[in-house]
Amino acid sequence: MLTKESQRLLLSGVAVAATIGTAQAQSTTGTAAGTSISNTATASFTVNGAAQTASSNTATFVVDRKVNLTVAKLQAGNTQVNLSQTGAAAAFSVTNNTNAPQDFLLAAAQALSVGILPASDNYDLTNLHVYVDANGNNTYDPGVDVATFIDELAPDASKTVFIVGDVPSTASANLAYVGLNVTVGAGGTVNSQGAALVATVGADRDNQVDIVFADNDSEGDGDLLGDAARNGQSWAYAGFEVAVRSLNLTVNKTATVVTDGVSTLNPKALPGATVQYCLTVNNATLTTPATNVSLTDVIPANTTYVPGSITVGGIGAGGVCLVGGVPIADDGSTTGLYTGSFNATTKTVTATIPLLIGGGSVAASFRVTLN
Repeated sequence: MLTKESQRLLLSGVAVAATIGTAQAQSTTGTAAGTSISNTATASFTVNGAAQTASSNTATFVVDRKVNLTVAKLQAGNTQVNLSQTGAAAAFSVTNNTNAPQDFLLAAAQALSVGILPASDNYDLTNLHVYVDANGNNTYDPGVDVATFIDELAPDASKTVFIVGDVPSTASANLAYVGLNVTVGAGGTVNSQGAALVATVGADRDNQVDIVFADNDSEGDGDLLGDAARNGQSWAYAGFEVAVRSLNLTVNKTATVVTDGVSTLNPKALPGATVQYCLTVNNATLTTPATNVSLTDVIPANTTYVPGSITVGGIGAGGVCLVGGVPIADDGSTTGLYTGSFNATTKTVTATIPLLIGGGSVAASFRVTLN
């Protein structure tokens, strides 16, 4: 403490020097929360020509936690999906703008379009989940990306997060919106999801880290879609658009006489001859598979169906069966990838192809005898 004489000398204009706290390097998020800031002042003066100094007490406080985050959709436009697609994924980035390592809690929701999102949606994804990108490749990898919260994300660092869901088979499905809700959670324990942070209420406490929410309502939806400024959370939205709702599917059919009972080299369509019908199904839509393709064919008049002659899954080109497929029982009891049957009452041959990939071709055949 300064003596009365020292105080008098200071007031009379004797020079005083003061020292301040040491400056610290900062990231873009600022000085790390919990950093202790200390400051001591020093006065120098002379008494009867003798230099003297006096020091103040040390004023100390700790840096508080300025909670902020950025959540944004990664890809431009909507995620293009197909009907009945499973595991469709939209990618988002989550950036920690808080001046401390934090956990981030993740939740997905179907987002109703109410004039704020770019367009109206007309279907919901099912089996909705949120996963964290484990290997940093920004691509959803089933079985690899399994974490459901972001663990100990450093200040200024970002993580990719996926909303994953299944697309229904409804033909009218066109567009679905989903929302990613990210809430800042307590960090400090690796591999353990911290609880959502709660803002500190009341005056600043010098020796404790206060929690202050500094996030904005960045997506501009106000409270309507679940966000507000200064609440320690943020939302971002993505659309899942059904890219193709129809296929360029064609069926080519040919009839080939295989035996006529007269000539083995050049059989003709004589009474008693056996004719093989070949149906080649081609999916020219390269990006989209066709599912549950069902072929039906009523055998023509003046012919008799050859029992047990149905095959499915062969290789065909130009309507000609080049390689035979899997034999199918007439009563439909065949087990395996392909199914089919022959209805003697309606004289109808049926063949079913569960999956026809984009650009793929599958042949089915059956035989009749010419009456």
